[in-house]
Amino acid sequence: MFTPVGQDCLDQLFLQARSHNGWADDPVGEDLIRRLYEVLKFGPTSANASPARFVFLTSEAGKQRLAPHVSDGNRPKMLQAPCTVIIGHDLDFPPTLTRLFPHDPTAPSWFADPAVAAYEAMRSGTLQGGYLLLAARALGLETGPMGGFNRDAVDQEFFAGTNVKSNFLCSLGKGTDHRLFPRLPRLDFDEACRIV
Repeated sequence: MFTPVGQDCLDQLFLQARSHNGWADDPVGEDLIRRLYEVLKFGPTSANASPARFVFLTSEAGKQRLAPHVSDGNRPKMLQAPCTVIIGHDLDFPPTLTRLFPHDPTAPSWFADPAVAAYEAMRSGTLQGGYLLLAARALGLETGPMGGFNRDAVDQEFFAGTNVKSNFLCSLGKGTDHRLFPRLPRLDFDEACRIV
C-alpha cells in the first residue's frame, strides 16, 4: 500500500497547477520526452489496450505543419510553446492485445465490432492523454491542453495511412504568466457527485 502523497504533490499536480497560454524559450528535450512516456504508459487502460499515439512537435518545421490546422486563438501559443503534443488514438489497436494482454488470447475478439473498438480507443486513449498531463506536471513541466483544431486535417497531415485519429493537443514546457487567467470556478461536490 502506498501512503497519501503530501500537499506539495497535490499542489503540483492539481491545486496550484494551471493551464498555460504563454511559454518561456526553455526547450523540452528528447530525454525528458522519453522519460515522460515511460511514466505515463503505466496508467491503466481497459484490457491494457494502450491505444494512445503521441506526436511530439519540438521543431519549428513540425509546428509549422500543425499551425494551419489550429484555430486562430490557439495558433500563437502553440507556435510559442517549446513542445506541443498531438494526442491521438489508434482504432486498429486490437491486434496489439496479444502482446499487451497475453493471459487471455481471446482479448482481440472483444473489440471485433468496429464501433466497440472506436469507443474503447477514444476512452482509453483519452485516459492516456490525461496521464500525459499529470506525468508532465509530475516531471516539472507545465501544460496547456487544447481543442480548437481541424481534426480531419491533422489526421491527414500526421496520421495518413493509419487508422489513428487525433483527440486533443497539449503544449508542454515552462509556462509564463502571459494570458494566465484567474483560476476559474469548479462545480461543488453536491453538484457533480452522488454517493449511493
